[in-house]
Amino acid sequence: MSGSSLGKLFVVSGFGESHGPAIGGMVDGCPPGLALCAADLQRDLDRRKPGQSRHTTQRRESDTVEILSGVFEGRTTGAPIGLLIRNEDQRSKDYSEIATRYRPGHADYCYDQKYGHRDYRGGGRSSARETAVRVAAGAIAKKYLAEQVGVRIRGHLSQLGPIRPRGFDWAAVESNPFFWPCRESVPELEEFMDALRKSGDSIGAALTVVAEGMPTGLGEPIYDRLDADIAHAMMGINAVKGVEIGDGFACVEQRGSEHRDEMTPEGFLSNHAGGVLGGISSGQDLVVRIALKPTSSIRIPGRSIDRDGNPVEVVTKGRHDPCVGIRATPIAEAVLAIVLMDHLLRHRAQNAATQAPIPPIAARAPGA
Repeated sequence: MSGSSLGKLFVVSGFGESHGPAIGGMVDGCPPGLALCAADLQRDLDRRKPGQSRHTTQRRESDTVEILSGVFEGRTTGAPIGLLIRNEDQRSKDYSEIATRYRPGHADYCYDQKYGHRDYRGGGRSSARETAVRVAAGAIAKKYLAEQVGVRIRGHLSQLGPIRPRGFDWAAVESNPFFWPCRESVPELEEFMDALRKSGDSIGAALTVVAEGMPTGLGEPIYDRLDADIAHAMMGINAVKGVEIGDGFACVEQRGSEHRDEMTPEGFLSNHAGGVLGGISSGQDLVVRIALKPTSSIRIPGRSIDRDGNPVEVVTKGRHDPCVGIRATPIAEAVLAIVLMDHLLRHRAQNAATQAPIPPIAARAPGA
């Protein structure tokens, strides 16, 4: 199965299935000299791991990461960094009934069409379980970007089903299991999710991830645009069905006089473009929003077919997230970090000696 690597100079490759003995990966291209230990990766893995509240899957995984290579005496050596996360709480018998049945809305049918054989235990390679590897790799990129460039990457859930935040406070995001930026409306989310779980159904969500302190000049015109690579990587996250940069689809109703981000010597007056102009970072905050579909693994019976083409009724058993977006914030942060790290190294390789005609202006003008 190809297509398991992301990046050109900072390359992240993953392996493993939901119910195999382990998942893991390799990070190739990390510069030498970065102070790194397992604890640097574990924080984000702990933010993503299952079973932390009643609103997510009750699969119990410690998601303890092991660094197998590429680090010596507490610093990266420049060699490939090998990562391993052992699976500890598999219940494969929960999936025996779908061994020959296709869950509607899931990858089962397409996997059989493409490969002729699939691992049906928890979805195998198509399971969101494998995103833990990206989170671990992304933690390396986040650390390098923060220490070497001053880039800070953080995200939050910006919509759960029909519910949107009534206010916004970054400090609230890490204080609740939803990564929700409005403390006052957390009880509303809990009530909504409790009712949803009882009904056996699921719901979609949207989340926003922001990179602050961005340098100018990251990204390549045309096919390797920064926003194009971000969209490509974000669409590689399980259940993501849409990506917006900046105002995204809202720009359809905007006029050019409104959408253009005017500049003054003191800085930009707005950021409708989300920090990317012509595929290249402008130095403004990079703003990315993704939409995640409701999971198809639900208890409500659905019509489908089996491998012989016969009509069947499918009820998905096992432990599943009623809203996959609740645990997706650390994943989106990691993916954005991987893309930015890759583009930073690519920019340095080609443009390290570039002299811009003027210094960068401020990301936002005072009072804008």
